[in-house]
Amino acid sequence: MFQGSSALTLDAKGRMSIPARHRDVLLSTEQGRLTITRHPDGCLMIYPRTAWEAKREQIAALPMSARALQRLLLGSAQDVELDGAGRILVAPELRAAANMTREVMLLGIGTHFELWDSAEWARRDSEDIENLDPAVLEKFTF
Repeated sequence: MFQGSSALTLDAKGRMSIPARHRDVLLSTEQGRLTITRHPDGCLMIYPRTAWEAKREQIAALPMSARALQRLLLGSAQDVELDGAGRILVAPELRAAANMTREVMLLGIGTHFELWDSAEWARRDSEDIENLDPAVLEKFTF
């Protein structure tokens, strides 16, 4: 399970270092193989390859009424591998789709990661906190 957040920087080629606490797990369980795709919220999702393969099957099995979602998720998916320095390349078209500049935020979301442009993440995080659903909070204790 992936959790936590990391403020990271994309280099001039669009490469990003995966934090060591995640890198070690990804190398030992996935041989560093990942898949990056778009998310409807405007960020990118990064899946370990085996988790993506299961998710890909679910997406492909959706009905024709979900064609737009299939195009977004499957049509944008790109397989990547950790390089010798523990970095992945985020393709230019994915960076552009998520309006990513140099500063990004990587969030562990259980089975996968979300990757946000830092400025957009700060805006979205603040907005999400303001709009927490009271019904959900009633079912959760701290």
